Amino acid sequence: MAEQKTEEATHPFKNLCSREYQGHKKKVHSVAWNCTGTKLASGSVDQTARVWHIEPHSHGKAKDTEFKGHTDSVDQLCWDPKHADLLATASGDKTVRLWDVRSGKCTQQAELSGENINITYKPDGAHIAVGNRDDELTILDVRKFKPIHRRKFNYEVNEIAWDMTGEKFFLTTGNGTVEVLAYPSLKALDTLTAHTAGCYCIAIDPLGRYFAVGSADSLVSLWDIKEMLCVRTFVKLEWPVRTISFNHTGEYIASASEDLFIDISSIETGRSTHQIPCRAAMNSVEWNPKSNLLAYAGDDKNKYQTDEGVFRIFGFQNA
Repeated sequence: MAEQKTEEATHPFKNLCSREYQGHKKKVHSVAWNCTGTKLASGSVDQTARVWHIEPHSHGKAKDTEFKGHTDSVDQLCWDPKHADLLATASGDKTVRLWDVRSGKCTQQAELSGENINITYKPDGAHIAVGNRDDELTILDVRKFKPIHRRKFNYEVNEIAWDMTGEKFFLTTGNGTVEVLAYPSLKALDTLTAHTAGCYCIAIDPLGRYFAVGSADSLVSLWDIKEMLCVRTFVKLEWPVRTISFNHTGEYIASASEDLFIDISSIETGRSTHQIPCRAAMNSVEWNPKSNLLAYAGDDKNKYQTDEGVFRIFGFQNA
């Protein structure tokens, strides 16, 4: 028994498997869990979002609801961090929509100036930040659903995030830097030279100690959020890092690219602890906020080379 415990501690992901969820007609760009970890939202090139009720111990088909209204690809979505039934979606149709998943209705809509590709909530749920293809940032007040800040940057802005306090705002850039701004003033605090190539994605450690950055140089860097210093790099991937996520305990980080596996590495040691095989380049990985379930979605195609429109969740016990 003691041996089994040690085995589980060193290889916690060894005997776990993935389940596939099919519903979208085209590829899935974004997956996100709600704050209670009971629902997963998926956004697709098919112009819809879907919300799935995930029950780890049930083997039946997951119930899902379709959310229609966007007239272009749903590129990214995120949930209200304080409300398990409110979902925000960003689309290439220039709108941002807020949905109440209980009623299935779009409750708010904001028409912005460009094709939206990034969206994130402030940790207190009061504001939403949206980034578009023209490197413009818009901050929306959630209650009025009106822009309160607009800022155009003269460099390529990729992913955006608040820290846990909501007092710092991060932008990853095409220049290989992370720009750190004060919030709400958006005054520049720091420019971190993080990578030798563009920085594509950023994730904040749920314990508030670190943030991680994924780059076109195929590396993931881990930064001490207080000191603003790089403490570690993860080197398992060989292609530009498209998406990263910390698990709920802050012990592991998942990262993915065009490599045909998702890497799970230990934050403490920097070593790779598990790889999940995948069949295509990945667009989105996200850990459940309450358990070690990892949702992931990519450019999967079927044998006829058309989009499969699937995503998967890893972390289930083998039946």
